[in-house]
Amino acid sequence: MAQSVYLKAPNGKEYAQPTGLFIDNEFVASEKPDNTITSIDPATELEIATIQAATAADVDKAVTAAKRALKHRSWKLLPGTERGRLMAKLADLMEEEQELFATIDAWDNGKPFSVALGEDLPEAIGTMRYYSGWADKGFGQTISTTPEKFAYTIRQPIGVVAQIIPWNYPLSMAAWKLGPALACGNTVVIKAAEQTPLSILVLGTLIKRAGFPPGVVNIINGVGREAGAALVQHASVDKVAFTGSTATARQIMTMAAISLKNITLETGGKSPLLVFEDSDLDQAIKWSHFGIMSNQGQICTATSRILVQDSIYNEFISRFRSQINQVSRVGDQWDPSTFQGPQIAKQQHERILSFVDVGVSEGATLVEGGRAHTNTQGKGFFVLPTVFTNVSPSMRIYKEEVFGPFVVIGSFTNEEEAIDAANDTIYGLGAAIFTRDLRRAHRVAAEIEAGMVWINSSQDCDFRVPFGGVKQSGIGRELGEAGLEAYTQVKAVHVNMGSNL
Repeated sequence: MAQSVYLKAPNGKEYAQPTGLFIDNEFVASEKPDNTITSIDPATELEIATIQAATAADVDKAVTAAKRALKHRSWKLLPGTERGRLMAKLADLMEEEQELFATIDAWDNGKPFSVALGEDLPEAIGTMRYYSGWADKGFGQTISTTPEKFAYTIRQPIGVVAQIIPWNYPLSMAAWKLGPALACGNTVVIKAAEQTPLSILVLGTLIKRAGFPPGVVNIINGVGREAGAALVQHASVDKVAFTGSTATARQIMTMAAISLKNITLETGGKSPLLVFEDSDLDQAIKWSHFGIMSNQGQICTATSRILVQDSIYNEFISRFRSQINQVSRVGDQWDPSTFQGPQIAKQQHERILSFVDVGVSEGATLVEGGRAHTNTQGKGFFVLPTVFTNVSPSMRIYKEEVFGPFVVIGSFTNEEEAIDAANDTIYGLGAAIFTRDLRRAHRVAAEIEAGMVWINSSQDCDFRVPFGGVKQSGIGRELGEAGLEAYTQVKAVHVNMGSNL
């Protein structure tokens, strides 16, 4: 059975799309070849390709391959410098194919091609290249104790890592996970989201071309309840790294707890954005819009709770609505003028619209959007940018993550009230503060309960800077030097230099 299909994207790009499971550097069929997933173009609702979905038996094959590669001299004894060269080669190959990757992610995710090419791909390539430089920079310590003992530590890979990535940034999330794991010498089984299964399979072809030994990186697709659950619970998996919803993270944490697996979780958010009356209002409007409406609002750190000081509240709402009408052009992902493409899938489309009904029933005021939008053929999972005002902390639309172009705008009187409102959430992923007063900015940043705070910007992430949340927004950190901590373990060695019994 052929494990690839020839495709031509709407932008004219032609390529061979792998459709199998990438195990031991080869694309193979599932144990049950009829077990498949079909990728859908969310702008047209047309099928793109059907790919193999992993069963529990397939997961076992992938984990076994990773376990074997972990102990094989081709990877285990490979110097860190050489690991880094393989990763740098992979980054170079990704760069060579960046237009193809951007095409695929725009096609099955729905994000504008211009965004995929101009933002997502540089981030994915940069992340892999960044971590290639860390591959030979891990070190332990020597620890002074007594003259009779020489004590030291060494950092070693955790082992076989199960990684589960989301659909909102398919290739970037793969790079966030693979980069630090490979730099530290682990082997990986990575599962893509069932909504966006395509680009990571093409990445598999580059992993082989770059020269990685068989089994170091294994790529599977499949539904979470089958392939994801089997992966998380596999006895030979030493660590689980997951990005996705808080609800799914709870399930993963429960399953991983049975064998006390090491875990890293990056989950949901309802991030606040505070606008003080002394802020640069032009910039606050632009960043506030970008912070919730970019990427179709499908961002875990989206600043979806905007809190504005009373004295400028009405002006802010008026100008924010104008920004939406001027910038948020909803349309086809291939049109260069499109700012907002379709939502990822019908289920997400319906979820967002259901929250519109919730907001209206709760008594909030709908001032923008709140409706579906379609293309000229009446197709596509489009939602108009949606804004609610007159909201209260007890409302579901104020508390729950919607994950779409959907924002609530509230108000505050003073700094203390702003901080209290910002922290009134089960989440703690990101937050933003707009003020010209740098003392206030640092003061409020220290008080906000979040893993990341942006001052006078929003969604301003960088692969060199740690990323992660507190409370129910996750456990651990990704990116930057801190991201390496999740993929190594410290071993202490005690050498007796003369203590005799």
